[in-house]
Amino acid sequence: MFIGYASPVKSEAEAKTFIKGIKELHRDANHNVSAYFIKEKNSFAIKYDDDGEPAGSSGKPVFKILESKEIMNATVVVTRYFGGIKLGFGGLSRAYRDTALSAIEEAEIIEVFEQVRLGIRLGYAESQKVRNLIEKYAVIQEETYSDTVEFIILVRKDLEDEFIRKIIDQTKNKLMFERF
Repeated sequence: MFIGYASPVKSEAEAKTFIKGIKELHRDANHNVSAYFIKEKNSFAIKYDDDGEPAGSSGKPVFKILESKEIMNATVVVTRYFGGIKLGFGGLSRAYRDTALSAIEEAEIIEVFEQVRLGIRLGYAESQKVRNLIEKYAVIQEETYSDTVEFIILVRKDLEDEFIRKIIDQTKNKLMFERF
């Protein structure tokens, strides 16, 4: 029997803690094969472990699923309880790969984007048009109403220029931006 687990992680230490937790949960299992692929700042942490299975038969196929699907900052553990049937190298590799794939597909994939924090100040007349545009491109963190309307927003960095152009067009440049 094969059981798969997948979890988002932010660091190698977090990945190791997750793996340790699964190993403690299934300490009576024959094998707890693991793999992780983590991007921290400008470096990568990549590791896979066969946990006593024949070299290259289990940890590497689990890691290859993360790599092929371009999933970073994730850890996968596949637990195996030996059922008495020898699968051979190919069968073992497929079983670990398929279990890892199922765990990943059942998990929620979270896309992470770099964001920019902007402040926007404008008059009441333009505020509803801008609010509609913000809701398409960004997330409002704060809003203040006084003699003007002020929004503090988070916008995806790759959409920032397009967002600013559209707001300027819609308001005929009757606003002020501040980048935090």
